[in-house]
Amino acid sequence: MTYQHQELAAGRWERLTFFEQMANIGSEVERSLNWRAKQQPSLAQRAFERALELLDLTLAGAATPARLRELARVREAMADYFAGRNQFASSDASWRRYFAPFTTAVRRDR
Repeated sequence: MTYQHQELAAGRWERLTFFEQMANIGSEVERSLNWRAKQQPSLAQRAFERALELLDLTLAGAATPARLRELARVREAMADYFAGRNQFASSDASWRRYFAPFTTAVRRDR
């Protein structure tokens, strides 16, 4: 697999805290949502793929079964929303609400 985030895939990702990882994933999701709103499907797709890549890196390092379950569920719902039929009835707002606390936590800790 060719990683778009080569440096992160090479080991830097594992040194980030879980909150930093989730905030970075949230940034890519936000980019995808913004590109969709601007009617730029190819750019939205690329941002979605980067979000999945980062989520997969996070899944690979999941420390506990509970975290693994949550991340797998997030991945499933994200794929359903951005590339599927949206069976989970997600919305742009629901994705923003999910990732916002991670971004807030990271900003607060800096």
